[in-house]
Amino acid sequence: MRVMGVGFRAAADLASLQDAMRRALESAGGGSVDALVTEAAKSREKVFRELAQLLGLAGLGVTQADLAQMITPTQSERIQDKFGTGSLAEAAALVAAGPDARLVAPRVVSGDGKATAAIAIS
Repeated sequence: MRVMGVGFRAAADLASLQDAMRRALESAGGGSVDALVTEAAKSREKVFRELAQLLGLAGLGVTQADLAQMITPTQSERIQDKFGTGSLAEAAALVAAGPDARLVAPRVVSGDGKATAAIAIS
């Protein structure tokens, strides 16, 4: 299973998320993903649901407690304070991909700085 974790600011639009996704896929050498995942409250945001629907993918949400269990290669103090992990995108991808997951694309940032994405496989 190949899962894309997504993080985004309130000001992010669909183009922001699509750009982060494109950059993550390029970093992983291309291909596709089986699901999109973010923090549970963010998974209900319109922009995240739009991206999942546009791509025909499941849009999943994971709890902050699960995110806080993940040690990520990328470390952001702001994200650590808010979600209990260094990278929302990396942690979400790892949680959703399962216990044997590994990152194939560490966090990348959209050109406008409003969204991040990372890809994990299991």
